[in-house]
Amino acid sequence: MRFDIDRQQAFYGSALGRMTFDMVDKRVAALWPAADGLDVLGIGHAHALLERFRGGARRVISAAPAMQGAERWPADGKGLTTLVEDERLPFPDALFDRIIVCHALEEAESPNRLLREIWRVAAPEARILIIVAHRRGLWARAESTPFGHGRPYTRMQLTRLLENAMFAPQASARALYAPPIDWGIITAAGDAWEKIGRFAWSGFGGVLMIEALKRLYIEPGKAVPAGRVVKVPEKRSFRDRSEKTFK
Repeated sequence: MRFDIDRQQAFYGSALGRMTFDMVDKRVAALWPAADGLDVLGIGHAHALLERFRGGARRVISAAPAMQGAERWPADGKGLTTLVEDERLPFPDALFDRIIVCHALEEAESPNRLLREIWRVAAPEARILIIVAHRRGLWARAESTPFGHGRPYTRMQLTRLLENAMFAPQASARALYAPPIDWGIITAAGDAWEKIGRFAWSGFGGVLMIEALKRLYIEPGKAVPAGRVVKVPEKRSFRDRSEKTFK
């Protein structure tokens, strides 16, 4: 069961949630400071991360999984949010130039099929940014937060998942080094925790972020799995089975 929209709103309305958003948003801003003239899509709970692109982008849409629910965004003007099914996004092929996926992949029924559907709606050479709970961080164990639900990932696990979906990972980063505790002494010092964490325990950030590029062909040696392989047992005569059993 997904971490629904009411709980998402309650978390991001808390001091801990605001610190969480600030730390992640700063990483997104450093990677993609603008998207002028581009079509931008957010999947999951990503609308706040899309806010900076509204002024210059040609199109900005926030798509929330139907099982999660969505909040109206933006608060004023024409709504830019829609409910979607993970494996059937209501958009034409090759539309979006930038896609942010946050609080979506971890709880998807099939991460592989979700990524393949994202590949379909991504334009040639589109860039996607996947934001997930980091398996080695403390936040993946904090069930009171959105990052404590679903499947957390290591960098290698997420890299393989993206490659199988025909995306080429370009860069990765970790964020959210503060412990997931809603104490003022922690939430007021988010930037300090980030600076210390990157230096002292860089492999244990609570959030893993990977930017990837849409591939239009399969690189040699990196075939996309076509389906599940089922091995059929070798046929044996009754005599063969009897000799092996009663030897």
